[in-house]
Amino acid sequence: MSNFEKISIREKIGYAFGDGAANIAWRGVSTFLFIFYTDVFGLNPAAVGLLLLIARSSDGISDIMMGVVGDRTRSKYGKFRPWILWTAIPLGVILSMLFTAPNLSPLGKLIYAYTTYIIFTLVYTANNIPYGALMAVMSGDDKERTSLGSYRMVGAFTGGMLVQGALLFLVAHFGNINPEVHVTQIESDKYEVVVSTNKDVENVNIKTRNGFGLFVFVEPLLHDSIDAPTQGKSFSMNAHQTYRFIVTGEENLDEGGFVIIDQSRGYSKAIYLMSVFLSLSLLITFYSTRERVSPPKAQKTDLKRDLKDLFRNRPWIILLLIGLLFQIYNSIKQGIIVIYFTHYLHNQLMAGTYMVALMIASIGGAMATAALARKWGKRNLFIVALIFSGAVNALFVFCEPGDMLAIFVIGVISEFGAAIFPTLFFAMLGDAADYSEYINRRRATGLIYSAGSFSTKFGGGVAGAIIGFVLAAFSYDGQSTTAIQGAVPGIIMLMSWIPSLIALIGAVLMYLYPLNQTKMNEITLELAQRRALETKEQ
Repeated sequence: MSNFEKISIREKIGYAFGDGAANIAWRGVSTFLFIFYTDVFGLNPAAVGLLLLIARSSDGISDIMMGVVGDRTRSKYGKFRPWILWTAIPLGVILSMLFTAPNLSPLGKLIYAYTTYIIFTLVYTANNIPYGALMAVMSGDDKERTSLGSYRMVGAFTGGMLVQGALLFLVAHFGNINPEVHVTQIESDKYEVVVSTNKDVENVNIKTRNGFGLFVFVEPLLHDSIDAPTQGKSFSMNAHQTYRFIVTGEENLDEGGFVIIDQSRGYSKAIYLMSVFLSLSLLITFYSTRERVSPPKAQKTDLKRDLKDLFRNRPWIILLLIGLLFQIYNSIKQGIIVIYFTHYLHNQLMAGTYMVALMIASIGGAMATAALARKWGKRNLFIVALIFSGAVNALFVFCEPGDMLAIFVIGVISEFGAAIFPTLFFAMLGDAADYSEYINRRRATGLIYSAGSFSTKFGGGVAGAIIGFVLAAFSYDGQSTTAIQGAVPGIIMLMSWIPSLIALIGAVLMYLYPLNQTKMNEITLELAQRRALETKEQ
């Protein structure tokens, strides 16, 4: 079987399921875990930012170790496919544990968060590095890998669309506490609202269905509620106790005009369901893909030599830094969306619709990447995409809460460009593996692809730290409505120019990448001749 043969559409789709699964996990974490930790689990935003940064500090070592292990795995399924099988269920289980909120002391909550998050990153490493490396050994043709990368990103964005589009609606469904609600109209747009439930609920969020009503607590008074009308309230409910609000700003409200959610139960059950889809998708990838490219027959196991080759691989080093920067960019953009829609636009459920729109744009960007790369080359396309997406994203700074159409248009256009980054990145890691074989006559595919997992995880950790530290600087407290309003300028900064600055830095760095399309054509032809000679000599 030739390692340059065309890959069937069926196999490409099967491979794409794997990144769909990875993005259920990763986009679920990058988009919802911060607000879950702060608003539901009750952790301080600075503590969450520090947690995300510390948990990622050892990723470089663990990712390289996993790359080494993958390269040395021997099984009837190949080097990388078996890891997809072995991690399918554990990844779903640990994702579920991340969004479980046990009733612990403040210190106990931090210990639980650190423990589950670190285990999640390790299991994700054991799954995602072999998954990424699998792409490089499914075909030896760099153009075929670019096509496969487009399929992969369509799968990734579809998985992201599933979790980002559906999760908040599932939270509302599973978190419904069936409360008693009594509404008394005082004026045309002013009401007294009384709610109660027959059980204790640690974290309840109440708002009007349209999201515009302003709430003020009447009884019992909360420490931050006096003279602080806000579009919704988060609080703890005791069984059989009544909670009274004055609600203004909307007309024709009745008992059915309110959304009252147990956020802890809602998030947990929604993620449990998503985890089932994750595990099933990974199994589909395992059973539908094949490995075709092997290291040179004469290559001997030599970890010291592999590491030396790796850190002398200039394309790989530049890609590592580029991957880190664009992942910080994308993770800030993703991590602030729910907070932005909840606390600035005051319409949390609209965040789900917005993220679906972004995923559709992402699929379009991923599908266009192969054709654009053939025209401009991967390096030049990467530079243009970074500048374009970052510049458009900066326009969010001018948006007001009523500018919903403009927010959607800016987000969709920016995301089309941002979708090109990971599509090119993982294909270019395969190019870096080819470059290493071309120069050194040795191939360590798993080790090369450790850059993908490292940049994804560490970049996400840095992004989480940036979000946490910026919000903490503005005294954000997810369980204090007054503090939330004071943090709005920081939320706008994180949604607009802070990530854009990072994208522009990445564009400057990409100019140093040495593998243009002419060089890749030379490398691909040379490796094809070497492998044909090896086959003839057998």
